[in-house]
Formats: sequence, structure tokens, C-alpha cells
Amino acid sequence: MICNKAVYIALAVNMEGQKEVLGLWISKNEGAKFWLQVVTELKNRGVEDILIACVDGLKGFEEAIVSVFPQTIVQLCIVHMVRNSMRFVPWKDKKVVAADLKAIYSASSEEAAKLELQNFHDKWDDKYPTISDIWQRNWNAITPCLAFPEFIKKAIYTTNAIEAVNRQIRKIIKSKGVFPNDTAVKKSLFLALQNAKKKWTMPIRNWPQALNQFAILFNDRIKF
Repeated sequence: MICNKAVYIALAVNMEGQKEVLGLWISKNEGAKFWLQVVTELKNRGVEDILIACVDGLKGFEEAIVSVFPQTIVQLCIVHMVRNSMRFVPWKDKKVVAADLKAIYSASSEEAAKLELQNFHDKWDDKYPTISDIWQRNWNAITPCLAFPEFIKKAIYTTNAIEAVNRQIRKIIKSKGVFPNDTAVKKSLFLALQNAKKKWTMPIRNWPQALNQFAILFNDRIKF
């Protein structure tokens, strides 16, 4: 009997601007209880605080994070939002739609972002009405980053590391196809992650500037 399971990975940026994989979890079902176990495990293993958590909109995840780390600002992953949106767009319009979505999430303020969303609605709703509806329904989770200075925004948007990890994992899963058990999956993915980490020799881009801004905004929570 073969069953499908999901692998979830927590990737962090530490005080040195270095990326760290905090763990991976395999589950057939997700929900608030599962995510509470994950976040509690992270805390028990030594994670003292999370300033900003960028999540994929998984059910119950935000609630679990703030129940364990109540001061955390939870931001919905922009890459996740854009990817979900582009599923509804044929190839001929993808480039223009992507540019119009970027105008929303790169706006200088929430007010400016709302205006860009309205422009998107007016321009595209006749062809792709689902997209603006997705952004409107998730608006409160999309907009926290708009209040941050530029270098913190860039740190939040830096999802290339996550995508790189996912690519490494997809290569392993594609080549294997089927695993005999969860332990085999974990061993294979652990080796893939170890290989990915070899390339993480530098802090994320513009980290010193971002750290300065973090220190000002979260001065009572950051320890140097």
C-alpha cells in the first residue's frame, strides 16, 4: 500500500544572517494540533524568539506560532501567494500579471498597496476574477511587511533559500519515487539538506543593514 505524505521544513535566519534548517517533519495530516507540536518542539530545542514568521498559509499554523511565541509577526509568504495566483493565468499573460502583482506587494505602504490591488481588480477581474479575491481574503496576512523598512522587507522576501531547499528535496523525491518508510525519507532528505548547506557560506544579502533596522524595531527583544 502506498500513501502520500507531506514533508515540512522550518528554515530560519539567525542573528549572523546565516540560514539554518531547524527541522523537518513528515505528516499525512496537518492542522492546529500538529503545528502546535512543531512550534513547541522548536521552543523546547532552544529557539528563544521569532521576530517574523513567513508561512505558507497552512491551516492552524499562525495560531500555533502565536500561542507559543505571542510577539511574533506572522507574514504570509509572497512567493506562495504569487504562485497560487499564476495557476489561473495562461502563458501569454503571465509576465504582465506577475508585474501587476509585484506592484501590490512592493508598494510603499498598505494604502498604496490597496490602490494597486484595486487597479489589478479593475484590469484583470473580467479574465481572472479568482486572483484579486485570493489577495483580498488574505489581505491581513499579506500586509504586515509593508510597515517595515526596505532592508527588512528584502530579508522577508528572500525566499530563494527556501526554494533552493525545495528543489534539492524534489530531486531526491523524483529520483526515488517511493520510500519504504518515514525513516528512509528522513535519511535521504537529511543528506540533501546537508549538501544544500554547503553553499550557505555567506549571510543573506544586505544583512548588516537589515540587522540595524531589526535592532531599532525590536531593541527590547534582540540580544547582542
